[in-house]
Amino acid sequence: MRRDMHHEIPLSRPDITGLEEDLVLQTLRSGRLSIGPMVEEFEALVAKRAGCRFGIAVNSGTSGLHLAMRALNIGPGDQVITTPFSFIASSNAILFTGATPVFVDICPRTLNMDPAKVEKAINAKTKAILAVEAFGNPVYMDQYRAIAARQEVALIEDCCEALGCSYKDRPCGSFGRVGVFGFYPNKQITTGEGGMLVTDDERLAEMCRSMRNQGRPLNWRSAATGSTAGTPTFASWLKHERLGYNYRLSEINAALGVAQMRRLNSIIERRQHIAEQYITRLAGHKHLILPTIDRDTLMSWFVFVVRLDASYTLEERERVLHGLRGHDIGCGDYFHCIHLQPFYREQFGFEPGMFPIAESVSQRTIALPFYNDLSTRDIDSVCQTLDVLIGRENLSKR
Repeated sequence: MRRDMHHEIPLSRPDITGLEEDLVLQTLRSGRLSIGPMVEEFEALVAKRAGCRFGIAVNSGTSGLHLAMRALNIGPGDQVITTPFSFIASSNAILFTGATPVFVDICPRTLNMDPAKVEKAINAKTKAILAVEAFGNPVYMDQYRAIAARQEVALIEDCCEALGCSYKDRPCGSFGRVGVFGFYPNKQITTGEGGMLVTDDERLAEMCRSMRNQGRPLNWRSAATGSTAGTPTFASWLKHERLGYNYRLSEINAALGVAQMRRLNSIIERRQHIAEQYITRLAGHKHLILPTIDRDTLMSWFVFVVRLDASYTLEERERVLHGLRGHDIGCGDYFHCIHLQPFYREQFGFEPGMFPIAESVSQRTIALPFYNDLSTRDIDSVCQTLDVLIGRENLSKR
């Protein structure tokens, strides 16, 4: 069963074609490497796909979440309800503002927050709900939206894993007061590093545009000419109206994003095909729980994560992961629960058992190789190897 050492199957790999290369080279030759037309085109493409009026490009999804918090005036003394089953950036962005994350447990079927627990957790200090679409699954976003409206708190949609997904014919990114996408190399599309806020709120968009650019006024380019075009004057470049950050996305990164957005439909189609192959190949496996996709959901597939059933321990899952890597197959253990990360335990006193569903799921997840040019042969090899390794664990139980 040992694989050829020269043929590794990575966990993820970006899909870069000649179009990306051409646009990046065009940008390099233009001499305009920051704050230019590529960023503007990328913002327009992503906002349109999300069904929103405005897009604000930033250098990471984490930066986008931070700006969303700041624009909504979230700060010390405020609480934000969110999930413990996510990449740590979603909760860290709350801490950046001095606010406190309030975790609620997840639904074992969708891996998103249980809506009933979300509403129960709201109190006088609650300023927002930060709803993460786990692995790009948008189920319950309509319910979070209704809860936020009913309780008069903001809904921030962390759609960093969900570009191109929709739920009940509504695109991801459009459910909250603001949505945030991420474009790390393992996402549906990549800009190398990058993120994007999307919103219909013009005031919020203007605030985020200013804060991503060191707090400069929106008319910083036009102090001398009265125009939004041209080179900024020295005086306007050094004028700052509010606390800001250097969260800009470069023209080079945006050029990658423009090329990827032009190809998004074909990228999503390919990822759906790969997910269908995995589901067909692994359906009926009595020891695996496959992703559950609601009939009202259109997935664009960020990753493909299965999990061992409840009879398996963390140690057994770790041996399976070790075995996959030993056969040159990339894999991952998405996600470690945020509340059990060392800093969160030290800062807030979280202990194991506080969010049992999230903890149980976290200990049994296996992220399988997933990228656009993953071949059927490699999918078969991954599934066969996974089956053999699970079989070994079952033999050891006897």
